[in-house]
Amino acid sequence: MENLNVELGERSYPIHIGPATLRDPQWLRPALEGQRVAVVTNETVGPLHGAALRASLGHCGIREEPLWIELPDGEVHKTLTTVESILTRLLEARLDRGSRIVALGGGVVGDIAGFAAAIYQRGIDFVQVPTTLLAQVDSSVGGKTGVNHPLGKNMIGAFHQPRAVIIDTDTLKTLPERELRAGLAEVIKYGLIRDAEFFAWLEEHIDALRALDPEALAHAIRRSCACKAEVVAADERESGQRALLNLGHTFGHAIEAGMGYGEWLHGEAVGTGMAMAARMSERMGWLDTAERERAEALIRRAGLSLEPPTAVTPQRFHELMAIDKKVSAGRLRLVLLRAIGQAELTDAFDPAALDATLHEDTRVA
Repeated sequence: MENLNVELGERSYPIHIGPATLRDPQWLRPALEGQRVAVVTNETVGPLHGAALRASLGHCGIREEPLWIELPDGEVHKTLTTVESILTRLLEARLDRGSRIVALGGGVVGDIAGFAAAIYQRGIDFVQVPTTLLAQVDSSVGGKTGVNHPLGKNMIGAFHQPRAVIIDTDTLKTLPERELRAGLAEVIKYGLIRDAEFFAWLEEHIDALRALDPEALAHAIRRSCACKAEVVAADERESGQRALLNLGHTFGHAIEAGMGYGEWLHGEAVGTGMAMAARMSERMGWLDTAERERAEALIRRAGLSLEPPTAVTPQRFHELMAIDKKVSAGRLRLVLLRAIGQAELTDAFDPAALDATLHEDTRVA
């Protein structure tokens, strides 16, 4: 069992990591006791892990039976319409401002449920119970909530920190291999942006992670969460170093939006985006060839593509990247690599290097 804390003063909260945490009410009880609870999950996760959560909630001292809200599965449903459906259920059940939401699922469920919690009666508390690797190492920690818009990913949302994050590593046993690979992209990201030693560890253990080795997974999740917690504590609202967590995301979000949400999983697009950022960094003379090759080799070994889809043309990349959230004063800013373990946010990049990266003759159908 691993316990971390995200240090944000009065908004600080624990992260509990280990097997069977979902079945042990001691981790949920402090955030829920004495309150009414709504569980937001989806039609895939609910049948897999809903019974364990219901059993735990029965020992958390909550008021009444929990309201159960089951959403359709998939990134395509990460919309304001889905949020409105959650709010309607909460209002119909007359949940008050002391009520709690529990988000049981992957990153899409966590983002949607967290956003609903952020705006329901101007904000109620919620708990993250992430069930995918990507959500466990990234989206469940840090308080970013929101939904997509046809013109851009996560363009509508709010910062709203959870009361607790409960990570049950046993849920990964039911995770499809494609989802596991997508989660590994976010794990690799931490090594690339701030932890060269962790990156080297990943090079040695990537095969064990893909084989769901419990010890390797526990270490990777804990180290990833510790990195995320440190960054969030230093820069909660992304005014500085937190933007480095977006390595590969500007390229990746363009892939997701350009292909249509759900065609590429978020982690798949981020993996490709990180490879593109590494190649652009090399073109600018920031990253040496050997380190670019190491970055690409690990991304490939995680089962992720190094190349963007042909359907997203260079012109379309430019259009979609122009509305990225990191655009400031009309200038696109990118997270690029100085070295493995050292990233930098910059608007002073070489446009020719970006164009060359977008026009590479290595795109995939």
